[in-house]
Amino acid sequence: MVLALALEAGALYYQYIMDYPPCVLCVHVRAWVLAIFVAALLGLVLRHSQWGLVFANALTLGSALGMLERSYQTLGVEMGWVEGSCGNMQANFPSWLQLDEWLPAVFKPLDSCGMTPWLIPQFLSMAQGLVLIAGALSVMLLILLIASFFYRQTMPTY
Repeated sequence: MVLALALEAGALYYQYIMDYPPCVLCVHVRAWVLAIFVAALLGLVLRHSQWGLVFANALTLGSALGMLERSYQTLGVEMGWVEGSCGNMQANFPSWLQLDEWLPAVFKPLDSCGMTPWLIPQFLSMAQGLVLIAGALSVMLLILLIASFFYRQTMPTY
């Protein structure tokens, strides 16, 4: 949850302080980060139940994989591997999850896809950093999902 909040805060810092408006793919990454936060919150609530923990870890892993896919698409546009991923300026969220209408300050795309800002100048772009973070998070969450199948709640002894 802390990582998700930090990623969202970083995105808003780049948008509002550094003046880098988000593109469609960037907004999709933000939505997946929100999904990671919600799934992690659910895991916090369900952590005492083995199957609740398995469910929450699977949901969090799925969200991290969604973030990885969108981050990879963003990197592909930046590097020229992918073309046409941002043809229009519509977020195209499902009708039951209109994040761009509910929270336009966070989820409304304002720019076309292309170059992302540098996190480390001339070394690491935001798209590259997001792929690294999402990949590492996905591996960690896969390990946690596997471990949650072996979780046994023990009663504390006093």
